[in-house]
Formats: sequence, structure tokens, C-alpha cells
Amino acid sequence: MSRIDDLISELAPQGAQYRRVGDVFETVATPRGIKRSDYSLGGTIPIVDQGQSLIAGYTDNVSLKIGEGPYIVFGDHTRAVKWIDFPFAVGADGTKVLKAKSGILSKYLYYTMANLDITDRGYNRHWTIVRDIRIPVPPLEVQREIVHVLDKFTQLEAELKAELEARRRQYEHYRRLQMAFDDNVPRIELGELVEVRSGWGFPNAEQGAAEGELPFYKVSDMNLPGNETVMSNSNNYVSASTARKLGVRPAPAGSVIFPKIGAAVATNKKRLLSVPSAYDNNVMGLIPGPRVTSKFLYHWLQTFDLSRLANDSGAVPSIRKSEAERVLVPMPAYSEQVRIASLLDKFEVLVNDVSVGLPGELDARRKQYEYYRDRLLTFKEAV
Repeated sequence: MSRIDDLISELAPQGAQYRRVGDVFETVATPRGIKRSDYSLGGTIPIVDQGQSLIAGYTDNVSLKIGEGPYIVFGDHTRAVKWIDFPFAVGADGTKVLKAKSGILSKYLYYTMANLDITDRGYNRHWTIVRDIRIPVPPLEVQREIVHVLDKFTQLEAELKAELEARRRQYEHYRRLQMAFDDNVPRIELGELVEVRSGWGFPNAEQGAAEGELPFYKVSDMNLPGNETVMSNSNNYVSASTARKLGVRPAPAGSVIFPKIGAAVATNKKRLLSVPSAYDNNVMGLIPGPRVTSKFLYHWLQTFDLSRLANDSGAVPSIRKSEAERVLVPMPAYSEQVRIASLLDKFEVLVNDVSVGLPGELDARRKQYEYYRDRLLTFKEAV
């Protein structure tokens, strides 16, 4: 930081010039968007869309290719900002391909754009709003040093993520070995071991409460930080009286929940409830009976693909209660269930608990990066 402070004192003692986002970029003329027929399993040109995933597919259609970057790709409808430094094709309407104007570093603009607070600035035709935001443009040497510092943080985070992903794959392999029972272990239908309980519809008027006696979960809550294994945070709460009025029977702590309808089924997410909870009608819950431990059931379900249950005869895939009840589950002795679950719990903590190990280190690095990013990209405006 002292190097940057020295450069600012020398080159921008009065602050940085501020310019409109739309004035620091050139909009690259892009070819037509990708059609379904343009996708190719063996294609060599990556397709970049406006979603969160960087590569959405591949194509062989060279007429769609955009040349060497670097470019910044901005999603009109998703608010996603991406750094692209390889030839690619644009895969969706509403994707803006931008290039820094002369005298401004593209990577500096990428970090600045990614740092913009644009969550409340509209949704459709997003670029027409974002382009009028004013951002600091310090001297080139200051930009270069800021990029140097932030690149180090992103590189370290990438290395930690890669190591953590390798650990998770190793753990999944080990869990599958623990759940590979021979024919001496009986298989029992899930409906004999648990109560399969679907969720309830919650009127809009009952949603959005930040506190209450009961959390009620939606599928999206499974993605909240801290909910990687056990559901600890919710965007919605209801009172016990409201639950009774709606006919809701809260599921007890230790129940396992998962998505039961739509594309979310394919995400294969399963979570444990930490307290008595309600959940909406896009979620299904399994309430363990006396023959199966909650943690053993959770770990076994991690090896089971929910897509096997999805009935796609209608407009969207869905899981029916009767089909879930017929799933065969290996059922070792209760003491063996406890032993296996206890062993797997220790591994689960190491790869998912943000308070310890690699997840904790990665979380700390992200917070450190956000702190320095905010500090480095904050300038007083030069008069």
C-alpha cells in the first residue's frame, strides 16, 4: 500500500478525475447472438454469456468469434462482470462487450466495474443506467499498481479454491466408499424409515419477515452463506400462530430437505434443518424415524442423484412423494450408522465449515481482498 500511497501523493495529490462509465469504454461491435444450432460439442471457440458461469458452451462458427482482448463482458440482465483475454463468441442477447479506451487499463476498469454497487439500480436495460455512473480514473501508474495488488489477491484466492475443490472431490470419493455396502446389509424403502413431507404455499403477505419463531425456507435459501450443510440462515420467518393458520406442520431439527420441482432438482442439493422449520411447496423434507439417524441419512443422500426421481412428463421436472418413498436405502445397524456419520462429519467440517481449515482461510482471504479492493478503488474527486 505504501507504494500506491506514494504514487497518489506524487501524481494525484488533489484526488482522481471522475468519468462516466460510458465514456471510458468503447463498445465492441459483436456478431449476432449464438443460436442453438451454433453450439458444438467438439467446438473450439468458447461461448461467453451474461450469466455467472464464464464458459456457457463452445462453437465452431468462426464468423461469430471476437478477436483477442482483453475485454470486459457485462450482462445487462444479470449484473455479471467478466474479464476475457481470449477469443470467444457472445452467447446471449443483452451481453455488452467492452474495451477500455486509450490511456486506461482494462484490468483496472474490470476491478472498478466489479466493485460497483449496482444491486438497486434497475434490472432491464441495465447498461443504460450503469453507463451514467461516475468512477475514479487515477493516473496510469496508479492504475497499474492497483491492478498489481489486486491480481495477487485474486491469484491467491484461485489457488485456495483449486485446493479446496480437490479436497472436496477426495472427500466425496471417500464418502462413496463408506456408503458402498455389500449384499449383507438390508435395503429398506425410504418410506419405512422416514416421513416424506412436502412443503406448503406461503402467501406473499406472509413472506419477507426478518424475524419470527419459525424460519421458512425456499430453495434459494440453500445457497445462502452458512447454509452449505446445515440450514442456519433464512430470508423469511413466520410466527407459530401464522403457521397454524396456514396449516403448516413444522419439520423438526435433523430433517433433510431438498428441491422437489424445476431445474433446481438437478442441482442435487440436500440440507439439514438446525431448528424446527417450515419450507415452501418447492421443497420436500425427510423426517427420520427411530430406525435411521439424521446424519447417516444426510450423508447417504449425498451419494444419491435426485434426478433419478424427477418425473418430467409435465411442463417441469418434479419429484413425487410416492416415488421418493420407494427409494431403497442401505440400512446397517444403528451403531454403525452413528460411527459412519461421525467419521464423515469430521471431513464435512474440513471442506465446508468457514470457521476452520481451507474454507476458513478462503473466507478470510476474500474478506481481506474486499477490504483492500474497496480501499484501493476509493478516491476523493479532484476539483
